[in-house]
Amino acid sequence: MEHNQWDVVVIGAGPAGLSAALLLGRARRRTLVIDAGEPRNRFAEHMHGVLGNEGTSPQELREKGTRELAIYGIEVVPGNVERLDDVSDGVRVVLSGGEALGARAVIVATGIVDALPDVPGLAERWGASVLHCPYCHGWEVRDSKLGVLAKPNLGLHQAFLARQWSHDVTVFTAELGDVPPADQARLRSRGIKIIESPIVELTGPVGSLTTVHTADGSAVAIDAILTAGTPQPRDEFLVHLGLERGEVAGMSFVAVDATGKTSHDRIWAVGNIVNPMLTVPVSIGAGAMTGAAVNGALVVEDFDLAERGSSPAEFWETRYSGKSPVWSGQENIVLAEVVAELETGVATTVNGGLLTQRTALDLGCGEGGDALWLAQRGWITTGIDISKNAVARARQAAEAAGLTEEAARFIVADLSDFETGETFDLITANFLQSPVQLARADILRKATRLVAPGGHLLITAHATPPRAAGVHSGPGHYSTHVNFPSPSDDLAALELDPVEWTVILTELRPRTVTDPGREPFVTEDSVVLVQRR
Repeated sequence: MEHNQWDVVVIGAGPAGLSAALLLGRARRRTLVIDAGEPRNRFAEHMHGVLGNEGTSPQELREKGTRELAIYGIEVVPGNVERLDDVSDGVRVVLSGGEALGARAVIVATGIVDALPDVPGLAERWGASVLHCPYCHGWEVRDSKLGVLAKPNLGLHQAFLARQWSHDVTVFTAELGDVPPADQARLRSRGIKIIESPIVELTGPVGSLTTVHTADGSAVAIDAILTAGTPQPRDEFLVHLGLERGEVAGMSFVAVDATGKTSHDRIWAVGNIVNPMLTVPVSIGAGAMTGAAVNGALVVEDFDLAERGSSPAEFWETRYSGKSPVWSGQENIVLAEVVAELETGVATTVNGGLLTQRTALDLGCGEGGDALWLAQRGWITTGIDISKNAVARARQAAEAAGLTEEAARFIVADLSDFETGETFDLITANFLQSPVQLARADILRKATRLVAPGGHLLITAHATPPRAAGVHSGPGHYSTHVNFPSPSDDLAALELDPVEWTVILTELRPRTVTDPGREPFVTEDSVVLVQRR
């Protein structure tokens, strides 16, 4: 969370929140999940009715989900949200410690708190022998002595359901008041016993239930009891926004449409916070729907921004603002191969006893990986990038590598506007491709004017979308409208005078890519190498 701008902040790491985040990660959205660490189902040892995870503990599902999110660069961090506020370009998420995060969209998946009946012995058995959902736990207590503590918000619903799992059912109706004779007759028609005296205590070994005690002094043998807490949505940090609300089972919840969108353009809500009756698998499905809906909304906004002329600087600042580095730590393999050939006898020359060092310029250097590699091989290197964040990281990496500013300098500049009176022995443009406005051809043509006599210009580009082969190159790095040139395309764009230039390489070069958890595959890079005579 050390960087504050996100595509989406998901508040809550239950099934709905994690599912939404998973969809967003796979859609390459910069997403952060904030987890208060108090999921509704933390009291249960096992989940049931969750296809593929039958009998899995809720904690195990959360841990597994967190690991899956990490594959897509999504971090789940502990924290509590104090409030959400409108800002000009999104939502401001304020944490309890005072830290503020910015997000283009927020998904609220904080769930509910079950306010339990005030009966001695009940709370400590919640999730074990005091149960709220027969579909979740009924099989485990089948054919046992089942009790039902009827609550006004559900009436006799649980009592009718309980009969499906056991023939021995007792319903305690004191909190409902007078039960109509017709309902009493209906219950008794299938052997359900009715006790009108209020429950005063539950007893039994730790976690277990053996006896329900009532106000009239009766002690009723019961193995498990169904009841409903009063659901209280965890939405106090939203109240000041005045979001529209609706009723579910007679209670007030934030109102959402079929995708989870609230009355606020940038806030969605999903899971038990909008419907207390959603089970784990239903919450997972709803979360997936909401995650896809949020990505869809941001896709539309991305195109709207592009049509209005969104700032490339802002895009790349966001790109390099994540906690994880974008640079893999490895130099571009094409650069390494080509430079190794160029350096043979020419990387340094002895002229009258003086050592003359070669100079290099890396266009769109990002976090400085290739520029640092050149500097470590003795090239006096300059790296240029539009992102202040990227250049700051490159400078830090250079310092960590023991390189001086004379050996490796980094400049923040828009390549379209960059001017210098220097010339360079080698200019590299490695994967200079962008999903936002980039005058790539103009930049490359300008670069030819900066090549010293005898110097080289090396252009390496993705010839096909990296994602097409299954590689994950980071959220938001490429999109379907990025240009993927052939070598002949790039060569033609340079508009070189053949009298002044020699073409050394124009080829598609295969490259094996390995990605954690995937089989290696081969992709192709477009390579153009030219030399000024």
